[in-house]
Amino acid sequence: MTTRLTGTPDDADLARSDSLAREIFSDIANKWALLIVEYIGDNTLRFSELRDLVEGISHKMLTQNLRMLERNGLVERTVYPTVPPKVEYNLTESGQALRATIDGMCMWTQRYFDHIEESRRRFDA
Repeated sequence: MTTRLTGTPDDADLARSDSLAREIFSDIANKWALLIVEYIGDNTLRFSELRDLVEGISHKMLTQNLRMLERNGLVERTVYPTVPPKVEYNLTESGQALRATIDGMCMWTQRYFDHIEESRRRFDA
């Protein structure tokens, strides 16, 4: 299934402060969202599993980010009618596409880690 754009060109213009694209970019360009997408990956995970994987994230922040990712169509939330309710999360097609970009960012970080670390030492000296 391929997702098609239905908005106007202005909606997709990152240069415009009122564009939907900038709002989406702002939503997903935070450390928690990126880490959540990376950790879900090809898996289906429960909330508690995600919380354990994403070290340092609070319950509130995980909840907020999962809702935002679901709202943007990147994460699918499945609720099972059990007591207590069982809830699982997995990436949608667009979430998997974003994950490929995040994987590239991870590779870039590993490749240039020493360079960045040295630059920071020089800058902070």
